[in-house]
Amino acid sequence: MVHGPLAGKILLFALPLMLSSLLQLLFNAADVVVVGRCAGKEALAAVGSTGSLINLLVNLFVGFSVGTNVVVARDIGAGREEDVRSSVHTAIAISLLSGLFLAVLGVAAARQLLVWTASAPDVIDLAAVYLRIYFAGMPVNMLYNFGAAILRAQGDTRRPLYFLAVAGVTNVALNLLFVIVFQMSVAGVALATIISQAVSALLVLGCLMRDQGPLHLDIRALRLDRRVVKRILQVGLPAGFQGIVFSLSNVVIQSSINSFGSTAIIAGSSASANIEGFVYVSMNAFYQTDLTFTSQNYGAGECRRVDRALILCQLYTLAAGLLLGNLAIFFGRPLASIYAPGEEEVIAQAVVRLKYVCSLYCLCGMMDVMVGAMRGLGYSVAPMIVSMVGACGIRLLWVATVFQAHRTPEVLYSSYPVSWAVTAAVHIIFFLCIRKRAYARCGIHGLLPEPQG
Repeated sequence: MVHGPLAGKILLFALPLMLSSLLQLLFNAADVVVVGRCAGKEALAAVGSTGSLINLLVNLFVGFSVGTNVVVARDIGAGREEDVRSSVHTAIAISLLSGLFLAVLGVAAARQLLVWTASAPDVIDLAAVYLRIYFAGMPVNMLYNFGAAILRAQGDTRRPLYFLAVAGVTNVALNLLFVIVFQMSVAGVALATIISQAVSALLVLGCLMRDQGPLHLDIRALRLDRRVVKRILQVGLPAGFQGIVFSLSNVVIQSSINSFGSTAIIAGSSASANIEGFVYVSMNAFYQTDLTFTSQNYGAGECRRVDRALILCQLYTLAAGLLLGNLAIFFGRPLASIYAPGEEEVIAQAVVRLKYVCSLYCLCGMMDVMVGAMRGLGYSVAPMIVSMVGACGIRLLWVATVFQAHRTPEVLYSSYPVSWAVTAAVHIIFFLCIRKRAYARCGIHGLLPEPQG
């Protein structure tokens, strides 16, 4: 990452990462498609309505995996092998502890959380079952996320892709078995998801244990190194809080969708959100790419390459967002019919949301890439504040004012592109301010002090 032309290397890194993210999405998409076709629209609405709640509880700890990626990549770039080893063992320990915490919290509070988000009475029981089973599998979910972040930090995005391919096939096969053969409805798709996540977690764990370099994992050496925890939290805690606030704003929007009291609107929004996810993760691959390239090059004191990586990732994100977003709109009806065949009202509601969200989805991707650049430089508080005040604050204000005056799904969905545009512009301004301060450290090659804030 720190030598030679960047354009091709960025694509070679991002494409397997993109495919990995798409496979992860296929876990949820397979759940939604199978349950929508075989268990009815109530089950479809139940599974779809849990997404924002899951993200709300999980994103804090996923933020810690972002911190892990930055810390390990920077140490690799600077050639600090002993620090890499310590970071690997601390990160895996954090993943297991956070997974256990989420499992206990999610299983215990599932139904109450659904009540707080005004889940529709005809889907709340099914949604609670799905949530409890899903959260029971959180330890393996966290283990995979942290393990994959460690592999990405050294430039390896291919093996996580292979692991997810195996898990994806497992997930689809178990979905068909549990839902169609055993008639388990939402419980079946949730169980299939956590079993497949366990498969991917075990594969990535075995990969790290077999590694002969600084990424080698020895289960007996797992421990929490205070210095490493501090470094991970400096980046990961703000990133996690940002994810929580984003999810909170989406929970508010999901509650507003639930307030229409229409199963068709809820199911249509759920189907659209699944389709949008494929566009989002394609763009988000370049956020993760820029995060890692920035971290390694900044650790090596190669600040000019940091700038070039940012520009290239923005161009790739713009192209992916415009192309895939508009393809999703153009093929919206046949895509939505995959999730709810024959449900014309559900399909129509899905198409409405796709038009409002996907037409300018590229703004969301470009906003995220700016965040990746700042986090890669070690500055995670500033993007967190901008995102909280910008994207999340604008959405909440929109729901409280504009949506209350004009209570239609179209007005509600319009909050997304408005918030992306404003927040992306402010992120650019903040990056330019941070850039000058951060690059002043690039004079000492490979021995950069840890930035604060």
